[in-house]
Amino acid sequence: MCMQMTCAICNGAIQVGDGKPMFTAECSHCFHFLCVVSNAKSGNQNCMICQAKWKVSPLQGANYHPSFNGLPNWMISPLEGANFTDPSHKRVRTNMENYWPANLENFGSTVLDPTFGNLLVTEDPLDPQSLFASNSSPYIDIQTYPEISAVQRSIHKENFSVLINLKALVTDIKQDNDDAHMSQSCRAPVDLVTVLDVSGSMRGSKIELLKRAMRFVIENLGPSDRLSIVTFSSYARRLLPLRRMTDSGKQHALLVVNSLATGSGTHILNGLRTGASVIDSRKEKNPFCSIMLLSDGKDTSRETAISTKLTTIKVPVHTFGFGSSHDPVLLHSISQTCKGTFSFVEAERFIQDAFAQCIGGLLSVVLQDVQVHVQCVHPDICLGPLNAGSYSMRLTDMNQTGFIDVGDLYENEERDFLVLLNVPTVGDEGSSLETELVHVGCTYKDPFSKQIKSTAVKKVKIQRPETEEEGFVVVSVEVDREKCRLRATKAMSESRDAAERGDLSGAWSILESCQKELTETTSARAGNQLCAALDSELKEIRSRMQNMQIDESSGRAYVLSGMSSHSGQRATTRGDTSSDSSGFVHVYQTKSMENMVARSHTTG
Repeated sequence: MCMQMTCAICNGAIQVGDGKPMFTAECSHCFHFLCVVSNAKSGNQNCMICQAKWKVSPLQGANYHPSFNGLPNWMISPLEGANFTDPSHKRVRTNMENYWPANLENFGSTVLDPTFGNLLVTEDPLDPQSLFASNSSPYIDIQTYPEISAVQRSIHKENFSVLINLKALVTDIKQDNDDAHMSQSCRAPVDLVTVLDVSGSMRGSKIELLKRAMRFVIENLGPSDRLSIVTFSSYARRLLPLRRMTDSGKQHALLVVNSLATGSGTHILNGLRTGASVIDSRKEKNPFCSIMLLSDGKDTSRETAISTKLTTIKVPVHTFGFGSSHDPVLLHSISQTCKGTFSFVEAERFIQDAFAQCIGGLLSVVLQDVQVHVQCVHPDICLGPLNAGSYSMRLTDMNQTGFIDVGDLYENEERDFLVLLNVPTVGDEGSSLETELVHVGCTYKDPFSKQIKSTAVKKVKIQRPETEEEGFVVVSVEVDREKCRLRATKAMSESRDAAERGDLSGAWSILESCQKELTETTSARAGNQLCAALDSELKEIRSRMQNMQIDESSGRAYVLSGMSSHSGQRATTRGDTSSDSSGFVHVYQTKSMENMVARSHTTG
């Protein structure tokens, strides 16, 4: 007879007649049937209360059928009177109410998912409270910097640089000082899908550290955020649909995480497709959504034309390469195609910190669909290339109008874009002593009000003196600093190309040449911190290209993660972050990211 009144797995109440099937073990301890089945699937055959080893487990009675990815055989019948099929042409019984809780308060609305073959709950509805307008007001601060303050009137100058700096800010945020991340009312609620590698190579301490990292993610999501969990090995499974992270939702998610078990094979793209289908099939949508994908191995599916298969994914995908045996080229390609980031998690103990930094950003989205507009004022001025990194850009109106699609911005996140244009000569007759070059503005969406808003137009002007006087021209350190960043990013890309050709000496030469150029810049001579960080980063890359073996094990992943960070101007995890004394790994880290990583350290 069952004596305890709570399930030791989910801590939920056990009550006869409440519609939730129970499992009573031979040791007389009781559990919710779904809880104990999930726990037993992870290989646990002991009672969670007295630790007695069970002679009969719930899996023996359920006899799981592999073609349904964990659906019990007693839920499968021949063709008569059923609704769903699988490739083996078996069907699923429609009288599922005999086997599933009638009280759905803790489990959501129950369905059998014919796409994935899993008995799962449907997505949770959105939090009605999250639909209310926030008291905070997000906005963009725009600053512009011409490379020099004046150009002589008689001079026509090509490739004149103008730096555009954006910063996402929020007014009237009231936060608890003890809270390490933004209040839910001050940010956009998130739909987050985690796609997790549970292949055989994740067995042991890796899977346990992954579980710990996922528990941290669950703990830090708010009640308006929704989480889905997808796993992949040789096949992919959606283990948790989009569930709001209320107390009961977190309890359900933790149950899924604690039951994770390793399989075989590493079908990364199948896992990603399954994760993307969770996003695509949503009936309701939180303002912001993203996918986090972690893998420690190489894809075994041998699919080709990968980039064309990813173009249908319209949400950011942040990838995490774990250890020395993952495929950094594939994961970097996925993140670049899907407008996310690629992080290189070199050591097991940094999984949680890497996840923490990522969700620190995802849980601080304050602006969406940000677009920069650049308009030439003078008819003789034309725009050259817009240095937009990984962001898409386009020129129209005979190169007199330019657009950069920035997308989402986290609170306090910045973006720098260098615009090249020509400065025409100025005639003598009654002309002004200054030239207005371009107008710069932004449009963006407020994630709470859904309104499209515009910034005030920023006018970029330079002085046009008759003669170039000593001390009259002011050189912009901000523009020079951005040129240093772009030069270093280009050197990283070119050195990576050389290394892929097996030319490590050529890669070294490219990096050394760039370092020498950086030391001679105005920014470096002024002691600029970014230039110092870039120099340290280039040195670290060189140290990871000492020979082909080191380059294969860590050099390639390290450089690709750095390139991902610089091209998107967003923080990534790279190698052993504890050894970063110069701060180059944290160049783009926002306060919310920093606080979340600090929280990760305190929770162990």
